[in-house]
Amino acid sequence: MRLSVVSWNVNSVRLRMEQIAKFLNAIDADVICLQEIKCQEHEFPRQAFADIGFPHIHIAGQKGWHGVAIASRYPFEANELLPFCRRGEARVQAIVVSGVEIWNFYIPAGGDVPDRTANDKFDHKLEFYERVSAHLKTRNKDHPLLICGDLNIAPGEFDVWSHRQMLKIVSHTPQEIDAFSEFITSGELYDPFRDTYPLPEKIFTWWSYRAADFRKSNRGLRLDHILLNPALKARATGDITAKIHDWVREWERPSDHAPIQVEFTI
Repeated sequence: MRLSVVSWNVNSVRLRMEQIAKFLNAIDADVICLQEIKCQEHEFPRQAFADIGFPHIHIAGQKGWHGVAIASRYPFEANELLPFCRRGEARVQAIVVSGVEIWNFYIPAGGDVPDRTANDKFDHKLEFYERVSAHLKTRNKDHPLLICGDLNIAPGEFDVWSHRQMLKIVSHTPQEIDAFSEFITSGELYDPFRDTYPLPEKIFTWWSYRAADFRKSNRGLRLDHILLNPALKARATGDITAKIHDWVREWERPSDHAPIQVEFTI
């Protein structure tokens, strides 16, 4: 079967439901993983997703902040919430669809000061990564796994508009780059985007609202990721394709993140 997964920090699912519907009607997707939905479970626009062919929905929400949700064309089983967020915020969810486990993350941004002692938000972010990495080391790597979401780290030199200038800015500091590297190593995770967009091409999924024309300034970051573990990569037949739908960022009042998509056959 074909499995096409989208990840998108929508920055309020209710505010952007019309854009979500427009986007899903324009592409071919089976599962969409959303971050920063900013609503509680009973406030989620379930019917709007069902109307466009995504009736199977799993929500981890909270009032006004954070929140993740998965909508699927296929039935799935919801897995136990993984204890990666020490604050118990709605940032994590897991499902199994067609034998593939999917983790949807909205990892903390980390505040402005890249110091674990002086900034508890930064410590929270790094601890989240440490917990995920520790779990991946013990998880059975023979079980197919896809990890996606707003992971809030641009890990590579060509995932940021200026490697030199961003090294002191939260999202691309050496501590975060090391944490992301440990995360990738712990799960032996494969990044399909760097096959589709080979180095040294710069690729971004987020652009600040401060720029009047995001393409002209192009000071972006690649904060959003879809990653496959060895078992899932081995099950995939043919090409694994990856896309960044940056054209959505051109719409009126968009999210500051663009949706990303990975597609393969298993």
